[in-house]
Amino acid sequence: MAKKKSPIDPLESAHYGLHGTIVTMAGPNEITKGTIYVNAARIEAIIPDGKPVPDTLANYPVYKTKGTIFPGFIELHNHLSYNCLPMWEVPKRYENRSQWSGIDPYKQRISYPMNLLGKTKGYVEAIVRYVECKCLAGGVTTSQGIMLFSNAGIKKYYRGIVRNVEESGDINLPDVDAHIPDITARDAEKFSRQLQKSTCLLLHLSEGTNASARRHFENLKFSETDWAIGPSLAGIHCVALQAQDFAIMKQKGASMVWSPFSNLLLYGQTADIKSAKESGITIALGSDWSPSGSKNLLGELKVAKLYSDANGKLFNDYELIAMATKNAARIIKWDKELGTLEKGKRADLVVIKGQGNDPYKTILNASEKSIALVVINGTPRFGDATLMRKFGSSGTEPKTISKKPKLFNLKQITQDPVVGELTLSQATRRMKDGLLNIRKLATRSLPLRGMLDKQGNRFLVPLKARPEANAEPEWVLVLDHNEDEGEAVRPHFDPMAKYGLPFKKQAPMEITPEVLVPIQLDALTVAGDPTFFKRVAAQMNLPDYIKTGLKKMYGDL
Repeated sequence: MAKKKSPIDPLESAHYGLHGTIVTMAGPNEITKGTIYVNAARIEAIIPDGKPVPDTLANYPVYKTKGTIFPGFIELHNHLSYNCLPMWEVPKRYENRSQWSGIDPYKQRISYPMNLLGKTKGYVEAIVRYVECKCLAGGVTTSQGIMLFSNAGIKKYYRGIVRNVEESGDINLPDVDAHIPDITARDAEKFSRQLQKSTCLLLHLSEGTNASARRHFENLKFSETDWAIGPSLAGIHCVALQAQDFAIMKQKGASMVWSPFSNLLLYGQTADIKSAKESGITIALGSDWSPSGSKNLLGELKVAKLYSDANGKLFNDYELIAMATKNAARIIKWDKELGTLEKGKRADLVVIKGQGNDPYKTILNASEKSIALVVINGTPRFGDATLMRKFGSSGTEPKTISKKPKLFNLKQITQDPVVGELTLSQATRRMKDGLLNIRKLATRSLPLRGMLDKQGNRFLVPLKARPEANAEPEWVLVLDHNEDEGEAVRPHFDPMAKYGLPFKKQAPMEITPEVLVPIQLDALTVAGDPTFFKRVAAQMNLPDYIKTGLKKMYGDL
């Protein structure tokens, strides 16, 4: 079998050192002032101050960051394509996702705009560029993939800069499977067989607070002794689970991904995280999506901290940050390569401005303007302009965040032709125009039809003819929240399903202008968003300690 090639480009300058306070995350006290040496894509050495530097590292240029160096953030729950949309003002408290996923305000503000932009030529690449930069600006080096489908019947993941857990492109980083929907009882045994074939499968599990939501967990039991639960299962949300359920997950070797902000916004409560911790299962963190969650994982860490402290200090600061680094890598079986800063591991890291006595507090109280550097596979991708320029400014793009000059490095030899050389500023202008003029765009839109992929999962594509033989394929976003009103989309286990099959009993869908309203593009960062805290304050389901505490944790913006 041919070895996969990494889609991440190496540095033109193959080696360098970064000096600062180094938090390896290998253990709570693994903190040292020193220099981390990077050779191409890997960490060559970590040398504490005062220790001799080997001759082999003597010619490495060393840059003083005046900051605190952590592993890059690994996000295991995000619907990236939707992250151009602002936070939705949730109109009531819900008990499970099927109650809000098809209502008119949701369709008007979320599903219709995304179906329209995600299927309109010229906007697909703008969405992809914008949301990936949003990840970088929040310190995220690994997230979930963005799926694309062409009118030639081809489905693929976007090959970008941020690592993609679903298609890593690297033989040492096994691909992760993902399902949004809960499993029905009739599918549990088939799902169990799928679990056994997977190194890791991310499943939205029991999202909601009522008995119906918990029943989805109970559906995983398909005999008196057998459960569709195993070491490869990572349950996302798990809001309806009880202490005995987490005990079963631990017994079977499963893990979970916690998204407290989205849970609190929609349901007024989150998972019984105290019982989850007491069970001993591994817990990671995910920001979900901007319509009802955090802009990035840095923000989700703050919500997790506030919730933990308000409910008996469930986690110390090291344990919280491990959810975004070490634990996440362990869940997806990437921990030999990522998640901690150690010699021989991949050079994915984030540098936070400042070197206080408590480095964990430094990162938890940081805003995006405090992110001094983000490195993926040894390549500096985002950071303070002064530090980024030390690596050369060719191909970089400037961006000011809360009056702080930053640079993005979006240059990629293996760039995906869907996005090409589109800049962040071009993508931003295009997205602002499309969302503000969404009604005008709808007058030019084509009807959409349902399609099935080979697993039987449904998505929508424009209803038009297939391309001519020599024509370039046109790509659309496969949006993972397409569903009918009141019916959560579910996976199907039909081996006969093929690409391009029309979805049965699905009439073409037209998005009419009168149901749409102008929408503001969601800001790239909290630090650059003057409306963010107003939107948070307006959320009826959020506890007051989250509303007030979140603003304090971001400090003076």
